[in-house]
Amino acid sequence: MKKTPLKLLAMSLSAAAIIGLTACNDKGAGTTAPSAETTAAAPAMQEKKVYDLKLAETWPSNFPIFGDATKNMAAMAEKMSDGRLKITIDSKNKHKAPLAILDMVSAGQYDMGHSASYYWKGKDANTLYFTTMPFGMTAPEQYGWFYYGGGMELMEKVYAKHGVLSFPGGNTGNQMGGWFQKEINSVEDLQGLKMRIPGFAGEVLAKLGAKPTNIPAGELYTALERRTIDALEWVGPSLDLRMGFHKIAPYYYTGWHEPATELQFMINKKVWDSLPADLQEILRVAMRTAAYDMYSQSYHASGENWASMKTEFPDIQVKTFPQEVIQAMRAANDELIAEKAAADPMAKEIIDSQAAYLKKVREWTNISDVAYLTSLEDPTLGDSVDSAVDAVSASADDAMNTASDMMKAASDMMKPAE
Repeated sequence: MKKTPLKLLAMSLSAAAIIGLTACNDKGAGTTAPSAETTAAAPAMQEKKVYDLKLAETWPSNFPIFGDATKNMAAMAEKMSDGRLKITIDSKNKHKAPLAILDMVSAGQYDMGHSASYYWKGKDANTLYFTTMPFGMTAPEQYGWFYYGGGMELMEKVYAKHGVLSFPGGNTGNQMGGWFQKEINSVEDLQGLKMRIPGFAGEVLAKLGAKPTNIPAGELYTALERRTIDALEWVGPSLDLRMGFHKIAPYYYTGWHEPATELQFMINKKVWDSLPADLQEILRVAMRTAAYDMYSQSYHASGENWASMKTEFPDIQVKTFPQEVIQAMRAANDELIAEKAAADPMAKEIIDSQAAYLKKVREWTNISDVAYLTSLEDPTLGDSVDSAVDAVSASADDAMNTASDMMKAASDMMKPAE
């Protein structure tokens, strides 16, 4: 077969290429290695993959403190990831479903959410324990439980059935007991009281004859003004004053029901699993940092607003519920906890975990915070500070023992007759 010049050129080039490759692979061959600069620049030349996530929040647009937490988290995640993680936030004004965030994240309609876990008690009663509990842990105690006392693991178990991961999303600290249009002087005053109060506290008041309901933030003032409800609790001075509740409900009661209200960040589990390990860690750190920053911001705002409230709104009457009412609330709370624990193994696991942790750390809270604050009230108290701490500790122990006895009794009642 006659070879044309073009074919001969092609054969020559192929042979040269083979010889060159062989020479490069020969350990004894003198070759020039790629420069360090070229090697270092290679990853940068590759186009980085950007992960765009959508987050739905329960709050209205530009809602202070709560809304700041989501914005701060998103900004930190984007900065720490060098732009590889971008989170778009939709407020309730856009998605129109403030109390359906769990459903939207679970279904994949949104990748992430920011809300409060106790809003989902109608869908899954065991979610409410991860926001706050009446007469329960303070914010520092609750953060200790979440991160070092088994709380995160229990929360993961509860949310697994929904295909969602939940993380602490910011704490308000101890909340006020609410705004009332009339004074509460006895348990009888709770009969038929229509009050916006979510979570376990709503069940406690229902047991005492009240009619609890849950209403989104943007509808609270109108509901109170039109007497659709007689009272409401929202947060505390950090957010309440700007809502104007004091104009139509002058009695402002101190808290009992939400000593450490923790919001939540949620993310769809499949979305989480699709993220590279480094972006998962960046998101985890951003959520945790934004959550604690919200706690600091909320505490600061409450202190500032409480100070201004006394001068700007002197007609607000700050009240504390009578001991008769507090004791009735506590008794109803203990009975409900016992019933929940007896009826649901998962609920019992969470309740037992929280009770055991609270019993352990409350002793330190008493000897640190309570003793310190009590001694500042009167530096001459001396030994009476110890007596006050002992009294608080004894009261807490009595409550724990009472609750334990109730849970055992309720459990025995649930057992089938032999």
